[in-house]
Order: sequence, then C-alpha cells, then structure tokens
Amino acid sequence: MLFLKDLKANNDREWLKMYDADYRSSLKDWNSFVESLTEELTKIDDTIPELPLKDVVFRIYRDIRFSKDPTPYKPYFSAAWSRTGRKGPYAAYYVQISPNDSFVGGGYWSPDARALAALRTTIDENPQRLKNVLMNDKMRAEFLSGSSTKVAVKSFVKTNAETALKTKPKGYDAGHPDIDLLRLRRFTVGTKLTDAEVLDAQVLRRIADLFSALHPFESYG
Repeated sequence: MLFLKDLKANNDREWLKMYDADYRSSLKDWNSFVESLTEELTKIDDTIPELPLKDVVFRIYRDIRFSKDPTPYKPYFSAAWSRTGRKGPYAAYYVQISPNDSFVGGGYWSPDARALAALRTTIDENPQRLKNVLMNDKMRAEFLSGSSTKVAVKSFVKTNAETALKTKPKGYDAGHPDIDLLRLRRFTVGTKLTDAEVLDAQVLRRIADLFSALHPFESYG
C-alpha cells in the first residue's frame, strides 16, 4: 500500500525508474497474494481454473493514447478471474487494491452483443431467476441494499445505470415489467474495502467470503 500511495503522488516514468526495486518488491507481494486468492476461489467456484498469473493480473501500465489523463501508470494493483482469466466473455471476479480505493466486485463489465442478447433473453423469459440471485442473503448483505425484491433490483439497476440504455432495447416493449433490467448493458456489483481491511491479517478470508457471496451471481447467465 505504501508503494501505491507514493506512485499516486509521483506518477511518472522517471520516478518509477528510480524506485523500480520497490515496485518489483510490491508486485511480488501482490502476485503472491493473487496466487493465494486463486487457491481460495477455486474451492468456491469449480469453473475457475488455476491460470498463470499473466492471465489474471492486470499490468500497471495505462494506455494513454486516447486519454486526457497523461499519467502512465495505474495507481493500483488489480486482478480478475473467470473461466478464461481477466479476458474473455465470461463473468469475472475482480479485486483492486489502492489506498482509499480498494474494492471487490464481479459480473459482466462489458458483455459483447451476443452475451448481452442472451442475458436479456434470460431476463425476459425468466426474470425471477435473476431476482432470486439478487435476493440471496449474502449478496444483499455485501453488495446490495433493501429487504424486498423491488428494492434489491432498484439497487442493482442504480449500480449499473451509467452505461444503461436511455430507451428500450430493440425487440422489447417499453412497457415491459422488467424494462429497467433489460436496459442494462453492464451487470456488475461491487463493494469497497477500507485500508484497515486491506492491511488486516484476515484480508484473504474477507475477500474469499466476498467471492463466496458473489458465486451465485457469477453463475447466472
């Protein structure tokens, strides 16, 4: 965490060259932690394989070609697990560690057209299936608010509202009872971790518990 705090305050190539040893030491610790998380996750979700670190861990380098932000590095470590690692068409588990900005999440961040169509078809034909997942006790306790299906769905829709369609998707009626879910183009949930939680000796157990709460949602689709 100390290295990431310093990187955030000194996000340029010359600084990182000077502190390359610190970066490599921190990255080694992160990779070791990811390996431990992978071991825990494969016990929870048997569709997640033990993949090489390069297929799970995101690189720290930013693509700034089309960005207004010129900083070359991400001020955080992150990793994602799915059936094909951090890339691919499947729902993923995600962890990001950064001072005052750590969180655990999961779902479909940007499903392709085919996957999105399949999700909408499933919602149209059996909306209660997703609602049952959202109403799971662990899911609501960790990622959503509300004690009723209506409130849980509203919380989920709000979480994913940024990329949702403003109008109805093609092929669906504007008066569809679940139009708010059908408008979504992202299906994710997430919860923040405090710095105290990240630095706690039980952080591995805490994230594993969050993965366990996510499992029914990850299996949806």
